Amino acid sequence: MKYLLVLLLAGVTSSAQIKKEQLNLMPWPQSVVVNDGNFALNKNFKVNITGNPNPRIFSGVTRFLRRLDGRTGIFFEQGFITKLNEVPNASLQINCTKSGKIGLYEDESYHLDIKQNQITINATNDLGVLHGLETLLQMLQNNNNSFYFPSSKISDFPRFTWRGLMIDVSRHFQPVDVIKRNIDALAAMKMNVFHWHLVDDQGWRIEMKKHRKLIDVASDGMYYTQEEIKNIVKYADERGILVVPEIDVPGHGSAILTAYPEIGSKVITLTGGTSEKNIQGTAITTYGIERNAGIFSPTLDPSNPKTYQLLSEIFDEVCPLFPGAYFHIGGDENEGKDWDANPKIQEFMKKNKLANNHELQTYFTMQLVPMLKKHGKQLMGWEEILTKNMSKDAIIHSWRGPNEGVIAGQSLVDAVKKGYKTVLSNGYYIDLMYPIASHYLNDPMPKGANLTAEEKARILGGEATMWTELVTPTTIDSRLWPRTAAIAERLWSAEDITDVANMRKRLDVVSFRLEELGITHIRNKDVILRNITNDQNIASLYEFSNVCEPLKGYTRNKGGTEYQMYSPFTLFADACGADAKDSLAFDDAVAQYLANKTPENKAKVAAFFNKWIALNKELVALSANAPLVQPILPLSKKLTDASQELLLVLDNKSTLKADDLKSLIEQCNSKDHADVELSVYASLKKLI
Repeated sequence: MKYLLVLLLAGVTSSAQIKKEQLNLMPWPQSVVVNDGNFALNKNFKVNITGNPNPRIFSGVTRFLRRLDGRTGIFFEQGFITKLNEVPNASLQINCTKSGKIGLYEDESYHLDIKQNQITINATNDLGVLHGLETLLQMLQNNNNSFYFPSSKISDFPRFTWRGLMIDVSRHFQPVDVIKRNIDALAAMKMNVFHWHLVDDQGWRIEMKKHRKLIDVASDGMYYTQEEIKNIVKYADERGILVVPEIDVPGHGSAILTAYPEIGSKVITLTGGTSEKNIQGTAITTYGIERNAGIFSPTLDPSNPKTYQLLSEIFDEVCPLFPGAYFHIGGDENEGKDWDANPKIQEFMKKNKLANNHELQTYFTMQLVPMLKKHGKQLMGWEEILTKNMSKDAIIHSWRGPNEGVIAGQSLVDAVKKGYKTVLSNGYYIDLMYPIASHYLNDPMPKGANLTAEEKARILGGEATMWTELVTPTTIDSRLWPRTAAIAERLWSAEDITDVANMRKRLDVVSFRLEELGITHIRNKDVILRNITNDQNIASLYEFSNVCEPLKGYTRNKGGTEYQMYSPFTLFADACGADAKDSLAFDDAVAQYLANKTPENKAKVAAFFNKWIALNKELVALSANAPLVQPILPLSKKLTDASQELLLVLDNKSTLKADDLKSLIEQCNSKDHADVELSVYASLKKLI
């Protein structure tokens, strides 16, 4: 009888009208109105397209149908959509008047109208339609035996025109399938720029037909063929995404100079110890691909005409692979050590009245502008290219902040005030494993900067940045997702959409939905844990990972040398992520208890302590046949010791002095075990 009552109540609840607050939309649209009634799905559901869209709409709508089919298991009768106005009486009518262009400032707006017997998506072009289809998928609801869309009206458009993700494929090469699945995820989150960091100290990743040495000696055999690049660009185009390539120069030059050392800046020491002054080609300095992380000295020689000849020929071959209007030339982290030590370069600076290395780098960068303009490309670079003589056509990519001794967002403000367009990445470095709230509340539009409307218009948007020193194809998705979805919302949604708790609620659903696109951030955690446990039961290790996070910032890879590019990334830290699940729940329980010390609230806190004490015993047993579990045992023991004492504190039975109790809790702030930290430390402190 009790079971039947539960079923009846479930039926009543499931058929109740959905409220706007219950929707799990991300990014949150500009306007959402939920009405009474629902559109019920059945196998007769069909789509019809009218207007004059780009042909990408056909594959886009077909993908939508297959994803909807996959979620519902309904077996829709409509298969592949290849023509306009194929089904005039279809349930979903799509209307768009023109073909969308991949690039900035396109009209990406859409209007989604769901009635009980008809769904309509109206958009200026197909890019808006693709966004509308993603929203429609997110609107899907179900009861105990059917699926439906709640009647509603949504009007939507992006706040910023540049909503990007950068993936570095130099430090750890990412195969084509990794790139494609993440492009799919970008499209699902209405992002529109994929910034492809293809060249750095650790490798050259572009097939070169003319300068084969770049792939023969500077790629370790890991690069994209030109056909693969064209295929990825086409794949992105079909999903409304612009691909922006990056070749980082003049610093970060180890890979290029491994192939062509003759254009390097390092002073050549000849036999007998004399230094080269004005002689070109007398001797050759050797360079090697870098295996560590960090900032290195190898830098291209801006005084050597051969440098520009080589770069011009490289751009002539690479630019045609990327039809987009932008090309990123890096320009960051050039310490100038080799320039300072090279007499020939110093003489060149005097001759050209260049006062310092910044002016020399500007001189270098300005030589690249016509090389790229020749191919219809606009130059973009990291904020170090912002100097007084830099071309106003350049886009400034703002990345430095407090970690680099710079006021957060200062370079963005400086850029727009000096007349440059700019993109923000400071605060969106998702590789650093900072909590999601820090990214979500980081806005490209700086508060209190006193910008004019014209200056504000130069802020194009923002870009999440994924440097890959510490990730492999197995783990990259877990660092990208779901946090990049929160950044996507910051770049798309209204400025006042800032409720972190509401964002987390919606993100839980968005996170698991990303799996249908092939994103591996959830499933691959088990893969790593099975490796660590030697295929024993992973339950206890999984539970412990829910209170552990990888060390943040650059502290995991001490000095950039603890991990090389070929080190194992199959360890406990690689299975852990930011925003550990139980740490959030424990913090809520502690807050409730401190606000109201009822027996129920006390029991919630105590349940965590008892769980962690039991976990420690299970982990010790697990480690008997799993050496990779051993490094986390000291941390588990510290948490257990604190938990046992805090249980006594809750019952007012603790006999420890205040300083000793504090010391016990401080042990839980250790950063010395398995490159992880206990994410519950701050909450534990609140209890004392």
